[in-house]
Amino acid sequence: MENRSRMKRQVIFFLFLVSLLGLVSLLAPYLITNDPYTTNALYRKGPPNLTFPFGTDKLGRCIFSRVIMGTRTSVFSALMVVAVSLTTGTAFGIISGYYGGLLDRVIMGICDIFLAFPQMVLAIGVAGLLGGNMTNAILALTLTGWTSYARLSRGLVMTMKKETYISAARLSGSGNIEIMLEHIFPGIAGELIINATLQISAVMIGFAGLSYLGIGVSVPEAEWGSMISEAIGYMQQAPWAVMAPGAALFITVFVFQLLGDSLRDYFGVGRGRYE
Repeated sequence: MENRSRMKRQVIFFLFLVSLLGLVSLLAPYLITNDPYTTNALYRKGPPNLTFPFGTDKLGRCIFSRVIMGTRTSVFSALMVVAVSLTTGTAFGIISGYYGGLLDRVIMGICDIFLAFPQMVLAIGVAGLLGGNMTNAILALTLTGWTSYARLSRGLVMTMKKETYISAARLSGSGNIEIMLEHIFPGIAGELIINATLQISAVMIGFAGLSYLGIGVSVPEAEWGSMISEAIGYMQQAPWAVMAPGAALFITVFVFQLLGDSLRDYFGVGRGRYE
């Protein structure tokens, strides 16, 4: 009982931290101390001071303001990718697992095609083909991310559809769509949400990776991966230009990962399924 109470406190604590990150994202324009896109030729690669808490980059832009604005770009883009991937993959997975047969083989065959390539390599190819901007980066990560939700939901549905209450729902006259929406989906939603929470950190790293390679957000838009990519060339002269966005990315990814772990432990979901 005490262990359960401790896990609950952990979940609440990490939910608070994630909510705080979301609040920073929403209020980013009101939290910045300087215009994140204004250059200052007189203070390029400047060290941290009272005016520029995290220093400036090679163009004299305030790194603190760009990190804060990058929170909106990085967090919201990752949440959008996970939301679309979760919705799409779950829909295909439920249909595949419930109906089975030829439809199941076709959907899982498409999943296998996407899974035949490393996710990041496929995302780089899609983003490179479509062009480097935020919309295409989100599309690239969504196209490569829905398969995990499809396979997970399919496996859960194939087990659940054999339950007695599903047979009772059929005998009572419920249609297939009604059974999937009212009986099956609520039963698998918890595990899917935990999986999605664990995937947010991976998506954020993927999005930052695309931006680092120049096929993510468009310069000069503030985004942590692109900021690291820009600053890596003069890291010896201005290490703060790399450390600030790098630390922001690390902390955010760490918080989401800990939230997912705490949710998984609290609800007693096995670790192996998500690794």
